[in-house]
Amino acid sequence: MPRVAALYRYPVKGFTPEECETLTVLDEGRIAGDRILGVRFADTEAADDAWSKKTGMVALVNTPGLARLHTSFEEEALRLRISLASTVLVDEVLNNEGRKRLAAAVADYVLKFDENPLSGHPERLPLRVVGDGLTPRYHDDPAGRVTLHGRGSLHALAAAFRDAEVSELRFRSNIAIEGLGAWEEQSWVGRKVRIGTVDFDVVKPKLRCLATHANPKTGERDLQILTTLTRVFGQEQPTFAVAIVPSHGGGRIHAGDEVSLVD
Repeated sequence: MPRVAALYRYPVKGFTPEECETLTVLDEGRIAGDRILGVRFADTEAADDAWSKKTGMVALVNTPGLARLHTSFEEEALRLRISLASTVLVDEVLNNEGRKRLAAAVADYVLKFDENPLSGHPERLPLRVVGDGLTPRYHDDPAGRVTLHGRGSLHALAAAFRDAEVSELRFRSNIAIEGLGAWEEQSWVGRKVRIGTVDFDVVKPKLRCLATHANPKTGERDLQILTTLTRVFGQEQPTFAVAIVPSHGGGRIHAGDEVSLVD
Protein backbone atom coordinates (compact mmCIF):
# COMPACT_ATOMS: atom_id res chain seq x y z
CA MET A 1 0.00 0.00 0.00
CA PRO A 2 1.44 3.41 -0.95
CA ARG A 3 2.01 5.71 2.01
CA VAL A 4 2.88 9.32 2.73
CA ALA A 5 6.66 9.44 3.03
CA ALA A 6 7.05 13.17 3.80
CA LEU A 7 5.00 16.33 4.14
CA TYR A 8 6.18 19.87 3.41
CA ARG A 9 4.96 23.43 3.54
CA TYR A 10 6.67 26.63 2.44
CA PRO A 11 5.85 29.63 4.65
CA VAL A 12 7.67 32.09 2.33
CA LYS A 13 7.06 31.82 -1.39
CA GLY A 14 10.22 30.69 -3.20
CA PHE A 15 12.20 30.00 0.00
CA THR A 16 13.00 26.82 1.92
CA PRO A 17 10.49 24.25 3.23
CA GLU A 18 9.39 23.06 6.63
CA GLU A 19 9.09 19.28 6.87
CA CYS A 20 6.03 18.42 8.95
CA GLU A 21 4.56 15.31 10.56
CA THR A 22 1.04 16.64 9.97
CA LEU A 23 -0.51 19.12 7.55
CA THR A 24 -3.94 20.73 7.74
CA VAL A 25 -5.75 20.77 4.41
CA LEU A 26 -8.15 23.71 4.25
CA ASP A 27 -11.60 23.37 2.67
CA GLU A 28 -10.53 25.81 -0.05
CA GLY A 29 -7.82 23.39 -1.21
CA ARG A 30 -4.62 24.82 0.27
CA ILE A 31 -2.34 23.85 3.14
CA ALA A 32 -2.47 25.91 6.33
CA GLY A 33 0.76 27.89 6.71
CA ASP A 34 1.81 27.33 3.09
CA ARG A 35 2.94 30.28 0.93
CA ILE A 36 1.60 32.77 3.46
CA LEU A 37 4.39 35.31 2.83
CA GLY A 38 6.28 36.58 -0.20
CA VAL A 39 9.07 39.02 -1.00
CA ARG A 40 7.76 41.23 -3.78
CA PHE A 41 9.39 43.75 -6.10
CA ALA A 42 8.53 47.41 -5.54
CA ASP A 43 7.16 47.75 -9.09
CA THR A 44 4.79 44.78 -8.84
CA GLU A 45 1.40 46.45 -8.90
CA ALA A 46 -0.63 43.78 -7.09
CA ALA A 47 -1.92 44.71 -3.66
CA ASP A 48 -0.02 43.17 -0.78
CA ASP A 49 -2.94 40.87 0.06
CA ALA A 50 -3.49 39.85 -3.58
CA TRP A 51 -2.05 37.00 -5.62
CA SER A 52 0.56 37.76 -8.28
CA LYS A 53 2.88 35.75 -10.50
CA LYS A 54 6.17 34.62 -8.99
CA THR A 55 7.98 36.69 -11.63
CA GLY A 56 7.05 39.70 -9.52
CA MET A 57 8.85 38.30 -6.48
CA VAL A 58 12.27 37.19 -5.35
CA ALA A 59 12.03 33.42 -5.78
CA LEU A 60 14.10 30.40 -6.78
CA VAL A 61 13.13 30.85 -10.42
CA ASN A 62 15.16 34.10 -10.58
CA THR A 63 17.48 33.68 -7.58
CA PRO A 64 18.70 30.08 -7.20
CA GLY A 65 20.95 31.18 -4.31
CA LEU A 66 17.85 31.40 -2.10
CA ALA A 67 18.14 27.62 -1.72
CA ARG A 68 21.07 28.14 0.66
CA LEU A 69 18.92 30.03 3.15
CA HIS A 70 16.91 28.53 5.98
CA THR A 71 13.65 30.14 7.05
CA SER A 72 11.79 29.63 10.32
CA PHE A 73 8.37 31.14 10.92
CA GLU A 74 6.72 31.38 14.34
CA GLU A 75 2.99 31.46 13.65
CA GLU A 76 1.80 32.67 17.05
CA ALA A 77 4.38 35.44 17.28
CA LEU A 78 4.21 36.25 13.54
CA ARG A 79 8.01 36.24 13.51
CA LEU A 80 10.26 35.28 10.59
CA ARG A 81 13.90 34.27 10.93
CA ILE A 82 16.19 33.88 7.89
CA SER A 83 19.57 32.18 8.37
CA LEU A 84 22.56 31.23 6.26
CA ALA A 85 24.23 28.16 7.79
CA SER A 86 24.73 29.11 11.46
CA THR A 87 24.42 32.88 10.86
CA VAL A 88 21.09 34.60 11.45
CA LEU A 89 20.67 37.25 8.74
CA VAL A 90 17.48 38.72 10.14
CA ASP A 91 14.88 37.86 12.78
CA GLU A 92 11.84 40.15 12.92
CA VAL A 93 8.14 40.26 13.68
CA LEU A 94 5.75 41.20 10.89
CA ASN A 95 5.13 44.82 11.80
CA ASN A 96 6.00 47.70 9.46
CA GLU A 97 9.57 48.14 10.70
CA GLY A 98 10.19 44.42 10.90
CA ARG A 99 9.01 43.91 7.33
CA LYS A 100 11.37 46.64 6.14
CA ARG A 101 14.33 45.02 7.89
CA LEU A 102 13.40 41.60 6.52
CA ALA A 103 13.13 42.99 2.99
CA ALA A 104 16.43 44.87 3.28
CA ALA A 105 18.24 41.74 4.51
CA VAL A 106 16.90 39.70 1.60
CA ALA A 107 17.95 42.41 -0.89
CA ASP A 108 21.47 42.54 0.57
CA TYR A 109 21.76 38.75 0.28
CA VAL A 110 20.33 38.54 -3.25
CA LEU A 111 22.57 41.28 -4.63
CA LYS A 112 25.67 39.25 -3.75
CA PHE A 113 24.87 36.72 -6.52
CA ASP A 114 25.73 37.07 -10.19
CA GLU A 115 22.30 35.66 -11.03
CA ASN A 116 19.74 37.87 -9.38
CA PRO A 117 16.71 39.95 -10.46
CA LEU A 118 17.73 43.20 -8.75
CA SER A 119 21.03 44.26 -10.33
CA GLY A 120 20.30 46.78 -13.06
CA HIS A 121 16.66 47.07 -11.97
CA PRO A 122 16.42 49.94 -9.48
CA GLU A 123 12.65 50.04 -10.07
CA ARG A 124 12.36 46.72 -8.19
CA LEU A 125 13.74 48.17 -4.96
CA PRO A 126 12.94 48.45 -2.15
CA LEU A 127 11.59 44.94 -1.79
CA ARG A 128 8.53 44.47 0.37
CA VAL A 129 7.43 41.53 2.48
CA VAL A 130 3.77 40.78 1.75
CA GLY A 131 1.23 38.52 3.39
CA ASP A 132 -0.49 38.42 6.75
CA GLY A 133 1.36 35.33 7.98
CA LEU A 134 -1.93 33.42 8.16
CA THR A 135 -3.53 33.16 4.73
CA PRO A 136 -2.08 30.83 2.06
CA ARG A 137 -2.17 32.84 -1.16
CA TYR A 138 1.19 33.11 -2.99
CA HIS A 139 1.13 29.86 -4.96
CA ASP A 140 2.20 29.53 -8.59
CA ASP A 141 -1.45 29.22 -9.56
CA PRO A 142 -4.08 31.66 -8.24
CA ALA A 143 -6.24 28.62 -7.42
CA GLY A 144 -3.55 27.40 -5.02
CA ARG A 145 -4.01 23.64 -4.72
CA VAL A 146 -2.04 20.95 -2.89
CA THR A 147 0.78 19.19 -4.77
CA LEU A 148 1.82 15.54 -4.63
CA HIS A 149 4.54 13.42 -6.21
CA GLY A 150 5.61 9.80 -6.01
CA ARG A 151 9.18 8.93 -5.13
CA GLY A 152 9.11 6.33 -7.91
CA SER A 153 9.05 9.23 -10.37
CA LEU A 154 11.92 10.85 -8.49
CA HIS A 155 13.98 7.65 -8.75
CA ALA A 156 13.28 7.43 -12.51
CA LEU A 157 14.45 11.01 -12.95
CA ALA A 158 17.61 10.34 -10.92
CA ALA A 159 18.35 7.35 -13.15
CA ALA A 160 18.16 9.62 -16.19
CA PHE A 161 20.95 11.67 -14.58
CA ARG A 162 22.97 8.47 -13.99
CA ASP A 163 21.75 8.31 -10.40
CA ALA A 164 22.86 11.82 -9.48
CA GLU A 165 21.32 13.02 -6.25
CA VAL A 166 17.98 14.52 -7.24
CA SER A 167 16.34 15.86 -4.10
CA GLU A 168 12.55 16.03 -4.03
CA LEU A 169 12.92 19.50 -2.52
CA ARG A 170 13.60 20.78 -6.05
CA PHE A 171 9.92 20.26 -6.80
CA ARG A 172 8.43 21.92 -3.73
CA SER A 173 5.56 19.46 -3.36
CA ASN A 174 3.43 19.30 -0.23
CA ILE A 175 3.17 15.50 -0.25
CA ALA A 176 5.72 12.84 -1.21
CA ILE A 177 4.44 9.28 -1.64
CA GLU A 178 6.41 6.04 -1.27
CA GLY A 179 5.23 2.86 -3.00
CA LEU A 180 4.13 4.15 -6.42
CA GLY A 181 5.60 3.16 -9.76
CA ALA A 182 7.39 5.78 -11.84
CA TRP A 183 4.91 8.41 -13.10
CA GLU A 184 1.97 6.47 -11.66
CA GLU A 185 0.56 9.60 -10.04
CA GLN A 186 0.32 11.23 -13.48
CA SER A 187 -2.27 8.57 -14.43
CA TRP A 188 -4.49 9.71 -11.55
CA VAL A 189 -5.53 12.97 -13.25
CA GLY A 190 -9.33 13.05 -13.40
CA ARG A 191 -9.67 10.49 -10.59
CA LYS A 192 -10.05 10.63 -6.80
CA VAL A 193 -7.42 9.63 -4.28
CA ARG A 194 -7.73 9.12 -0.52
CA ILE A 195 -4.90 10.14 1.79
CA GLY A 196 -5.58 9.00 5.32
CA THR A 197 -9.18 10.12 5.82
CA VAL A 198 -9.20 12.98 3.28
CA ASP A 199 -10.43 12.50 -0.30
CA PHE A 200 -8.96 14.57 -3.12
CA ASP A 201 -9.73 15.20 -6.78
CA VAL A 202 -6.57 14.95 -8.89
CA VAL A 203 -6.84 18.03 -11.09
CA LYS A 204 -3.83 18.24 -13.38
CA PRO A 205 -0.11 17.56 -13.79
CA LYS A 206 2.17 20.19 -12.29
CA LEU A 207 4.07 22.18 -14.91
CA ARG A 208 7.66 22.90 -13.85
CA CYS A 209 9.93 25.94 -14.20
CA LEU A 210 13.61 26.87 -13.86
CA ALA A 211 13.34 26.75 -10.07
CA THR A 212 13.82 22.97 -10.38
CA HIS A 213 17.33 23.47 -11.79
CA ALA A 214 18.57 24.88 -8.48
CA ASN A 215 20.35 22.47 -6.16
CA PRO A 216 18.54 22.73 -2.78
CA LYS A 217 21.83 22.60 -0.88
CA THR A 218 24.23 24.69 -2.95
CA GLY A 219 21.91 27.10 -4.76
CA GLU A 220 23.67 26.31 -8.05
CA ARG A 221 21.79 25.45 -11.24
CA ASP A 222 23.31 22.01 -11.72
CA LEU A 223 20.74 19.78 -13.47
CA GLN A 224 18.73 20.37 -16.66
CA ILE A 225 15.46 19.11 -15.23
CA LEU A 226 13.11 20.66 -17.80
CA THR A 227 14.76 19.34 -20.96
CA THR A 228 15.27 15.94 -19.34
CA LEU A 229 11.55 15.64 -18.64
CA THR A 230 10.68 16.47 -22.24
CA ARG A 231 13.48 14.71 -24.15
CA VAL A 232 14.10 11.63 -22.03
CA PHE A 233 10.54 10.99 -20.87
CA GLY A 234 8.75 12.28 -23.95
CA GLN A 235 6.62 14.87 -22.21
CA GLU A 236 5.13 17.63 -24.35
CA GLN A 237 5.64 20.04 -21.46
CA PRO A 238 7.90 19.44 -18.45
CA THR A 239 5.68 18.13 -15.65
CA PHE A 240 6.46 16.57 -12.30
CA ALA A 241 3.87 15.95 -9.55
CA VAL A 242 0.12 16.56 -9.68
CA ALA A 243 -2.21 19.20 -8.26
CA ILE A 244 -5.01 17.97 -6.02
CA VAL A 245 -7.96 19.56 -4.19
CA PRO A 246 -10.14 18.12 -1.39
CA SER A 247 -13.34 16.55 -2.69
CA HIS A 248 -15.59 17.08 0.34
CA GLY A 249 -13.76 19.55 2.56
CA GLY A 250 -10.38 19.51 4.23
CA GLY A 251 -8.89 17.68 7.18
CA ARG A 252 -5.55 16.55 8.55
CA ILE A 253 -3.06 14.31 6.79
CA HIS A 254 -0.09 12.66 8.43
CA ALA A 255 3.26 11.14 7.52
CA GLY A 256 2.63 7.42 7.20
CA ASP A 257 -0.99 7.76 6.02
CA GLU A 258 -2.14 5.17 3.51
CA VAL A 259 -2.84 6.40 -0.03
CA SER A 260 -5.36 4.75 -2.37
CA LEU A 261 -7.51 5.50 -5.39
CA VAL A 262 -11.18 5.95 -4.53
CA ASP A 263 -12.53 5.22 -8.01
